[in-house]
Amino acid sequence: MTRKQQLVGASIAIVAAASGLFFGDKYFHDEMFPVVVGTDAPDFTAKTLDASARRKTLADYRGQVVLLNVWATWCLPCRVEMPSIEKLHQAYGPKGLKIVAISIDDPGTDAQVRDFAKSFGLTFEILHDPTNKITGGYQITGYPETFVIGRDGVIRKKVMQATDWNSPENRGLIERLLSEKAG
Repeated sequence: MTRKQQLVGASIAIVAAASGLFFGDKYFHDEMFPVVVGTDAPDFTAKTLDASARRKTLADYRGQVVLLNVWATWCLPCRVEMPSIEKLHQAYGPKGLKIVAISIDDPGTDAQVRDFAKSFGLTFEILHDPTNKITGGYQITGYPETFVIGRDGVIRKKVMQATDWNSPENRGLIERLLSEKAG
């Protein structure tokens, strides 16, 4: 092997290693740390839809029971399940349940997301992630996808479709989680 071939080979090895360090977390992180029931909920960042457009993260809800719903205005199953989420909020919001619905609609659609919430009479917190980063962080494969997160930050339930959040089973889970002491 000539010196030139050795240098080319070494250069390729260095570029490959650097690529793994740079891109590895982005492309392989999900397989190393799956987002499943019993694991810590990943952090997220999304903005409020009020004039402040303030950034909120999972840390803003630390110590609280959270129903995190990822949805879009164009998603028919999302539209189907929203009334049951609102009913759950009416029943358990006053008892401490935090419902955080994060829209992944495109940039520039804040008004459309607000109109959607108004048309459904939604009174829980609606956030917007126009960059759609939550999809990667939570390994979302379709919409809606919902996570129930305990006070300890651990995912207690994951649902990958529209569901009746006001059902006896889901209400029972929320009641159990609300009765747990903050860690």
